[in-house]
Amino acid sequence: MQHGKYRFIVGFLAVPLGLYALFVVWPFIQSIYYSFTDWTGLSPDFKMVGFDNYTRMLHDDVFWKSLQHSLLFALVLPLVTISLALFFAFMINVGGRRRKGGPVISGVRGSSFYKIVYFFPQVLSIAIVSLLFAFAYNPDSGAINSLLRGIGLDHVQPLWLGDPSLALWCVMAVLVWSTTGFFVVLFSAGMASIPTELYESALLDGAGRATTFFRITLPLLWDTVQSGWVYMGILALGAESFAVVQIMTTGPGGPDYSTTVMVLYVYQKAFRDGQAAYATTIGVALLVVTLAFAAIVMRLGRRERLEF
Repeated sequence: MQHGKYRFIVGFLAVPLGLYALFVVWPFIQSIYYSFTDWTGLSPDFKMVGFDNYTRMLHDDVFWKSLQHSLLFALVLPLVTISLALFFAFMINVGGRRRKGGPVISGVRGSSFYKIVYFFPQVLSIAIVSLLFAFAYNPDSGAINSLLRGIGLDHVQPLWLGDPSLALWCVMAVLVWSTTGFFVVLFSAGMASIPTELYESALLDGAGRATTFFRITLPLLWDTVQSGWVYMGILALGAESFAVVQIMTTGPGGPDYSTTVMVLYVYQKAFRDGQAAYATTIGVALLVVTLAFAAIVMRLGRRERLEF
């Protein structure tokens, strides 16, 4: 059985690892290389400039704003999204009251319907979601301000995406709305694997919902929560935040750079301003931030593995 085992393993891994190295690792290496040049992205000609791009980046006020916004996304979005998803998943799966003739452990009434409702935003592309909310946030004809006028709050008419103090929070609200459903389904699948005997024993001991959640559900679901936290942070730092800011905001990234995030700034420098080398420099900084975020979450979230 052991004969040729390693050749068999290498044969299966060679192709996927080769593709990963070609399409993931090699572009990263190229980006780091180009960050030390003056390449415009429009010409094959460039020369080495050393650390000039990094020096420029450290003195770029817009870069520091985009870094601040990206870090805020990485801190706030996973916290809010994961917390909401855990609450909804718990109520859907084990948070219901015992009904006569029904199982001891069950979700709230209509839990199957709620699963569909929560997952519905995942059916829509992030571009469509962004356009819908851009219309809803319109200060003149949008649904939100129209609702406020309809209930007699004519004096409360925020500019939403036009207000530098509100625009970033409006964007984050859209990301929370569009991603919570995915994690509800993810955590529901994890909770379904927890033996009901544990919940029944807790109920016999007089444990309430909060105690059951923090003493049983969360510890046994911790690995899934940790993975979800890292995944949500990567979404917040990457493609999801770019799409929402690019489509919804003025500029995009405005007003007054109040919604500019690092991934958007990379795109603008590369494709709008023709400064590909400087864009790759910011991309390297984004890579460092993403890796640091994942490492911190994995380190702080490390705990003894529980089995059942």
